[in-house]
Amino acid sequence: MTPNAPARLGIQLQPQHATYPQIRDAVRRMEDLGVDVVFNWDHFFPLSGDRDGLHFEAWTMLGAWAEQTERIEFGTLVNCNSYRNADLQADMARTLDHISAKGGDRGRFIFGTGSGWFERDYDEYGYEFGTVGSRLDDLAEALPRVKARWSKLNPGPTRDIPIMIGGKGERKTLRLVAEHADIWHSFVPPTDLAHKLDVLKRWGEKVGRDVSEITISNELSRRALDDDHADALYDAGVRLFTLGISGPAYDDAAVRHWLAWRDRRNEGASAA
Repeated sequence: MTPNAPARLGIQLQPQHATYPQIRDAVRRMEDLGVDVVFNWDHFFPLSGDRDGLHFEAWTMLGAWAEQTERIEFGTLVNCNSYRNADLQADMARTLDHISAKGGDRGRFIFGTGSGWFERDYDEYGYEFGTVGSRLDDLAEALPRVKARWSKLNPGPTRDIPIMIGGKGERKTLRLVAEHADIWHSFVPPTDLAHKLDVLKRWGEKVGRDVSEITISNELSRRALDDDHADALYDAGVRLFTLGISGPAYDDAAVRHWLAWRDRRNEGASAA
């Protein structure tokens, strides 16, 4: 939505099929390579491969990342709103914000969140799964509480913590994006983005917000290094490009490819 904004690359280090030292090493490599954002995900079991394989919890891991890193932003892609009380989420986010600031002026945490979808997580950990609609309603109730709690905490966050909302539903999700998000993340293909952005704009008009300030985020493919697809996403308005890679090796070949693509796009935009 902001055509002059630079392209940025976020890497989702999926916390599955790896030991924690392997994950820690991957975080270090991502920062050294020049990645802009490192994400994990908020699940309790692997989503691919051996469904009972190695896996680690998201938020406790983020505390270690906040201390380990110096430059990159970080967060979950995305937090499941169902798993934690909204005010607790706000306090955890504020704490990560301060840890990552390391005594400086600004933290680096991104509060990525969504309504949840992976039923096994709910069933095995004792959460009520509900319906797609009820989970979105819960997210709608939680987001104002998160922001209200940030205003009450002592100390407060070091900055306005960016809120990323994942999803593409036109009736509920995009309204929440228009009301609350700084970043909208989806898997919407380039051919459909114009329609979704028009829906988002109309929601913005209804809730009284200029949605052109929202950063548009979308997914890259690790297997198919398709520059034409990425170019089409960029031309449609995407500025945060995310790539998921899994353990145990966390192969960075695709990461290097997309970093080079990012730099070419930004150099071209600067020269234009």
